[in-house]
Amino acid sequence: MATFVLVHGAWHGAWCWRRVARLLARGGHEVFTPTLTGVGERSHLLSPAVGLDTHILDVVNEMKWQQLNDVVLIGHSYGGMVISGVAEKMERAIASLVLLDAFMPEDGQAVLDIYPAPMREPVLAAQRSGATALPPRAAALFKVNEKDRAWVDAQCTPQPMQCWLQKLALTGARERIGKKTYIRAAGYANPYFDAALATARARNWRVHELPCGHDVMLDMPERLAEILLDAA
Repeated sequence: MATFVLVHGAWHGAWCWRRVARLLARGGHEVFTPTLTGVGERSHLLSPAVGLDTHILDVVNEMKWQQLNDVVLIGHSYGGMVISGVAEKMERAIASLVLLDAFMPEDGQAVLDIYPAPMREPVLAAQRSGATALPPRAAALFKVNEKDRAWVDAQCTPQPMQCWLQKLALTGARERIGKKTYIRAAGYANPYFDAALATARARNWRVHELPCGHDVMLDMPERLAEILLDAA
């Protein structure tokens, strides 16, 4: 039996993992899907202080207080920032790490540093205006399958501003984890996820490319569950 911790991306919550979690649980595996502070069913906790550091601690504390070991830790999209930070604090408890169409930060980077220049300005403009959160992007932009788009749009909530601005201090814990996998959603054009895939290949990670939109857990849950079991 494996232990999976599934970390969602920006604007999402534990709800997005429901299909994959059910598939894994049917096989007798333990599955944890923490919702990060300030979004989803925890959107009432949104405040200017919530950011990447908060979200890293959300997952660290889930692992610590549930006494989890030999964890398969998965981060989707922005969740790649979160689990890279979690690896710094919980390296010994992580057996396998999976970046799912996710940011692969280097030491000292924030999401904003990885974004191409044209994408930075709207975030900075929102910050200058005093915004404490960014509204969700339409599911159609992420190439979510048409059947799920209206549901995803209804479920997504604003993301705390500091998630884009806070920089990560990394010492290489992510790279020291024994099993590492990168999954790229080839149906969603994105240069910084393409770059992350290339980096993963160059570092001899396991890599997969799937013909679907960015929300792989919704578009191809069965195939994703298979890959996660292989990663374990």
